[in-house]
Amino acid sequence: MDLKRLRQILDRASSKRILVVGDLMLDEFVWGKVGRISPEAPVPVVEVTGESFFPGGAANVARNLREFVERVSVIGLIGKDRSGQQLRELLTERKIDIADTLEEEKFRTIVKTRIIARNQQVVRVDRERITKPSGGQISKVVAAVKKKLANVDAIIFEDYGKGFVAGELVAQIAREARAAKKIVTADPNPHNLIDWSGMTAVKPNRAEAFLAAGMQSRDSEIAPKKDVDLVRAGKTLLQKWGTQYLLVTLGEHGMMFFEKGKHPHHIPTKARDVFDVSGAGDTAIAMFTLALTCDARPLEAAQIANHASAVVVGKLGTATVTHDELISSLEHDFG
Repeated sequence: MDLKRLRQILDRASSKRILVVGDLMLDEFVWGKVGRISPEAPVPVVEVTGESFFPGGAANVARNLREFVERVSVIGLIGKDRSGQQLRELLTERKIDIADTLEEEKFRTIVKTRIIARNQQVVRVDRERITKPSGGQISKVVAAVKKKLANVDAIIFEDYGKGFVAGELVAQIAREARAAKKIVTADPNPHNLIDWSGMTAVKPNRAEAFLAAGMQSRDSEIAPKKDVDLVRAGKTLLQKWGTQYLLVTLGEHGMMFFEKGKHPHHIPTKARDVFDVSGAGDTAIAMFTLALTCDARPLEAAQIANHASAVVVGKLGTATVTHDELISSLEHDFG
């Protein structure tokens, strides 16, 4: 794929309409510096210099899409608490549609707090309670999706294993979306073994792929092209889920792309600097799905996702990739 082709694909992006369904969370970053060790315990004392808040989880997928797409909707569950209000405000500021997001009085909005000192994460604190949606909530979400379906080009399931992405919710929405011939993709979680049958594409990481395939995952120093276990896991999942495409993210080794009836294709990483991997998977599923809606060939979509992920891991915090950054990443490839 050359720059001309990338521009052709991205030029189609702004008019696309994408719906994200999944676990919503608020990402908090506490920035500071370490000058001493605590006298109370052998831990660093972080002197706080600032705080930042970003949409996290499925909300970050929507945020990544919003860099390219005018109309993005996200559906999930938040609490009627300060963090929920803050997340709602962040999404509204970015003109992301949250009209169908559920608010629950007793639910505590999920917050991930990362404490950063000298560009290094010192510790992460998670405030969460895994809560599955009730039958009534599932019916409400499915009804909202059906109402939107005629006006969306793709649906993304973003599963962080926090409970909202329940099997019945996925099954009902996927059934409606397939009947309407919409693109449906999923970013799975290894602790929530959902049946992703019939998806257009699924994007697990290596460990998730092995777990879903019923295989033991082990660290491999083998080059991805020669990793027979990885290839077997990928082919197993293509058959198990009946999905058209499988994109397995491999961290510093890039991605492995699987397509029915074709040989797997390894895409080496394009990352030049890695500062923070927070949200890189969100960027990958967002850009892969968006590219498919823009009539990119499947392998081109995977390559775009790979370049986009390479950009965000070079930033601190839960980050997004912009149009110009994506173009620049590909230009560097040819440079």
